[in-house]
Amino acid sequence: MYLKSLTVKGFKSFASTTTLRLEPGITCVVGPNGSGKSNVVDAIAWVLGEHSAKALRGGKMEDVIFAGTAGRAPLGRAEVTLTIDNTDGALPIDYTEVSITRRMFRSGESEYEINGNSCRLLDIQELLSDSGIGREMHVIVGQGQLDAVLHAKPEDRRAFIEEAAGVLKHRKRKEKALRKLDAMQTNLNRLTDLTAELRRQLKPLGRQAEVARRAAAIQANLRDARLRLLADDLATLRTTLDKEIADEAALRDRREQVEAEHTEVQHRLAELEEALAEDAPLLTRAQETWYKLSALQERFRSTEQLARERLRHLSGTPDDERPGRDPEQLAAEAESVRAHEEELRAALTDDQVRLAEAVENRQQLERQLAEAERALVTAAKAIADRREGLARLTGQVNSARARTGTAAEEIARLAAAHNDAQGRAERAQAEVDAVAAQSTEAERDNADLDTRHAEAQAAHEAANAAVRALSDAERRAEKDAATWKAREEALAMGLRRKDGAGALLARADQVPGLLGGLAGMLTVAPGNEAALAAALGGLADAVAVSGVDEAAEAMRLLKIQDAGRASLLVGGAAGPGMIGSLDALRPALPEGARWAPDLVGCPDEIRPAVHRALRDVVLVDDLEAATRLVGANPELRAVTPDGDVVGAYAAAGGSAKAPSFIEVQAAVEEARTNRLTAEATIAELAGQLVDARAEVAERKEAVTAAAAIKREAEGQRNAAARRLAELGAAARSAKAETDRLAESRARAEQARDADLAGLAELEERLRLAEATPIDAEPSTEERDELASYLPPARQNEMEVRLAVRTAEERVAAIAGRADSLTRQANAERAARERAAARRAARARGAAIARAVEYGAREALTRVVVSLGAAERTRDEIARARAGREAELQEVRGAAKRLGADLERLTSAVHRDEVARAEQRMRIEQLEIKAAEDFALDVETLISEYGPQQLVPPTQADVAAAERDGTPLPEPVPFERPVQEKRAAKAERELGLLGKVNPLALEEFAALEERFKFLSEQLEDLKATRRDLLTVVKDVDERILEVFASAFADTAREFEQVFTVLFPGGEGRLILTDPDDLLTTGVEVEARPPGKKIKRLSLLSGGERSLTAVAMLVAIFRARPSPFYIMDEVEAALDDVNLGRLITLMAQLREKSQLIIITHQKRTMEVADALYGVTMRNGVTEVISQRLSREED
Repeated sequence: MYLKSLTVKGFKSFASTTTLRLEPGITCVVGPNGSGKSNVVDAIAWVLGEHSAKALRGGKMEDVIFAGTAGRAPLGRAEVTLTIDNTDGALPIDYTEVSITRRMFRSGESEYEINGNSCRLLDIQELLSDSGIGREMHVIVGQGQLDAVLHAKPEDRRAFIEEAAGVLKHRKRKEKALRKLDAMQTNLNRLTDLTAELRRQLKPLGRQAEVARRAAAIQANLRDARLRLLADDLATLRTTLDKEIADEAALRDRREQVEAEHTEVQHRLAELEEALAEDAPLLTRAQETWYKLSALQERFRSTEQLARERLRHLSGTPDDERPGRDPEQLAAEAESVRAHEEELRAALTDDQVRLAEAVENRQQLERQLAEAERALVTAAKAIADRREGLARLTGQVNSARARTGTAAEEIARLAAAHNDAQGRAERAQAEVDAVAAQSTEAERDNADLDTRHAEAQAAHEAANAAVRALSDAERRAEKDAATWKAREEALAMGLRRKDGAGALLARADQVPGLLGGLAGMLTVAPGNEAALAAALGGLADAVAVSGVDEAAEAMRLLKIQDAGRASLLVGGAAGPGMIGSLDALRPALPEGARWAPDLVGCPDEIRPAVHRALRDVVLVDDLEAATRLVGANPELRAVTPDGDVVGAYAAAGGSAKAPSFIEVQAAVEEARTNRLTAEATIAELAGQLVDARAEVAERKEAVTAAAAIKREAEGQRNAAARRLAELGAAARSAKAETDRLAESRARAEQARDADLAGLAELEERLRLAEATPIDAEPSTEERDELASYLPPARQNEMEVRLAVRTAEERVAAIAGRADSLTRQANAERAARERAAARRAARARGAAIARAVEYGAREALTRVVVSLGAAERTRDEIARARAGREAELQEVRGAAKRLGADLERLTSAVHRDEVARAEQRMRIEQLEIKAAEDFALDVETLISEYGPQQLVPPTQADVAAAERDGTPLPEPVPFERPVQEKRAAKAERELGLLGKVNPLALEEFAALEERFKFLSEQLEDLKATRRDLLTVVKDVDERILEVFASAFADTAREFEQVFTVLFPGGEGRLILTDPDDLLTTGVEVEARPPGKKIKRLSLLSGGERSLTAVAMLVAIFRARPSPFYIMDEVEAALDDVNLGRLITLMAQLREKSQLIIITHQKRTMEVADALYGVTMRNGVTEVISQRLSREED
């Protein structure tokens, strides 16, 4: 087996896919330092499963991925494929060629493949372990590993031998078995504890199970008794309920009958009340109708008389020649009518006077009657008061006499208490004055302490304020510094170029004469950056070079690297015409305009080029000034501060222009200056803040001391204040008691004087009252007589009112008639000449008067009839109303009696319904109890446990009969007392058992079963442990056998190899603990020729390297591996020792493949194949391959 090829892509410096074809024998990899030779070794170690970033010379595993160069972007993954020739079948896999691939991404994910199939790292390690290539990688000897072998511990040196001998796989199996044993021991301990705990729990749980069995039997007996009692209660309640339901039905029928009668009576009562309500307005309307018809009758009578007189007056039919009535006759008739009207008015006045007298008479009688009533009531009350007052006066006199005696005793008691309280108040006030004087002195002392404490607090607050101000200023400065630093970094990122200019600046060491970026070399007056960037145009982002040849070389480099284009500013000495002042050649500028070269500062070597680029550029304030300047001087270009360029033949400007490198560079410089200023401010503020905080601490201690003194003084002052408050309260209490007793004494004396005066008055009143006789009962004759006069007076008033109303109507009917006759007379005199018209008018008037007379007569006849009918109607309604009122009283009495009966029956029904509801609720509760407590429905309960069912014998009776051999007892009829005793007995027995675990039976069975299961598992674990111990013992024996053989061979080979490397010297390998080959370490003893030392630390550097090589070669020869990789192991050897080492390598070549990284020419000479590597632009490339010795 040997390594056939190595393909690397994206691993460290191998950016491109690189394949190294490896051959059996010695293969050397050569190249200059830093070209990536050791990366070949790292690639082989990495693909074989190395997982330590430190072993791969990195900080983290992602460092193995190609990180990119200035001209090449970084890659996202690293991939290495190692192809192994397995023709001899050294690897336990059915392939003659095995490819192992490892792939890693920047996200941290890794992939492993064997012959293109995904696998695990463990699969690769197990595949290689049987071929002598372990995870410790002893076949790879890297730089510095020789010294590590010498400085390793004896146990670490033993690991090299074990790995070469293949012991590690046995150790891994042993470690796996030991880990299983540890885990098994934990389970074993746990099972042992569990079984012991279960064994401890079984005994008490068994006792609980036995109690639970007895409790179950008792509970069954108790359940049967309770069910039978419950069934008996339910049957009894149902029977009682049925009987009471029948009684309730009869009571409901009686109630319904009474309710129907009551409803009928209520309906009749409602009808009568409705009829009475209807009769009242009918009677009122009938009365009003009669009054109206009476008035209408008088009005029609007057109208008839008037019409008759008018007809008589107009009925004559005089001829044309005959004159009309005599005006004097008409006037006389008018006077007659007027006189008649006056008589009617006089009669009306008399009637009104009589009406006023009737009203006055009626009111006078009413007042007299009211006065007689009041007099009667007053007299009766006076007699009652007289009788009551005599007894009250006697009691008041006795009470006053008793009060005067009691008041004298109270006054004497209050006088003694007042004198005692006054003495106590004087003593308390004296104590208060003494304590107040002491408290005043303490107050003055406390005022000074308060002042000192306030001053200390003020100083502390001022110091705190200063610290806060400094802290705020420091935070603002830190914020400003961070802001300016972030702005500087952000702007600096904008200066990074990715075009041709950036490529040139990145390869400054490869470009001769490169001065740097123009933007970084110019110094522009603040505010003019945009203007000068616009004036320079493409040169603003240019790269400065020292000459034309250097510019050509830079452009050639850009073409070779294909790095893009770049603008170049060529420096050098000033040409003809560029030396000296240019003021004489420049045209005069208007006010405010400035030459661009005057605003730019730059190194002398590029100054001519910059001045030439800006020689015709003038800075102006705005576009108007630029237009005027260019119009006057077409050879000039004007630039505004906004970056607008105006020329006679070209112009550029507008908005949205990206900032140039000059502007960005200026912004970076500004940000850097501000950052440095802010950092200096931070440092200054930090010092001030330290001083201020020290002052705060000092002030805080002063405040604490002042506060302590103040608290002590306040404690003393509070104690004095409490004493003063107590004494003040006692003085005020004594003073208040003195005042209260004085006031009470004064009130008692006043009350006594008042009682004495009242007593004299009451005694006089009692004497007079006893001497005055009591009047007889007052008479009611006067009141009865006045009451009898009042109804006739009211009737008389009504009749006079009717007469007044009739007279008013007659006056109204005749009113104006005299005036009418007068007007007729005047009209007759005026209209004698209009005789024809008057005759026609008289004829019409006569006809109207006749019709009016006829109509009034007919209406009067009908009114008389209607008036009679209205009177009859009024009388009938009055009689009917009186009858209904009598019937209403009878119906109301009947309704009241029926209502009382209905209420009584309703109450009785309601009580029965409540009782039935309670019984039903009780039955329902019993049914619910049967369902919830015993899980039985009602039918099953009655059918199986009802009182009609026989009671079977109990389990105890059956067991006793079986035990005694007697016949089984027969079922007996149900007897409630017997069942009650049975239930009570069961309850007592259950109570005597105490607390019962109802789950004890199930828990005991489950726990017993679990105990058996765990016991079996415990035995299985013990057997498995014995098997594992046997495996460990076998592995240890195998390790002893393999290690003893490998160590003996390695020690023998070490002595031979040591004599080759050190002719005449002596070296050997010894065990640190030969009696314990499982843990012993390996020590190296080396004695070069001519020396007596054996300690490795006393050897020279070359001797130590040769000793380490001797040990590794001894291991290689004792237990050969298919291949070995050595990285510059001969670097510290001289030619003689190098030759000896080469001899050993030639010997190893016979059995193993050697891949050597070397700088030594002699080593290259013995190589069968030679690979050369170089570094180009940060990427490792193989520029020559397989220079075999035969070809050389």
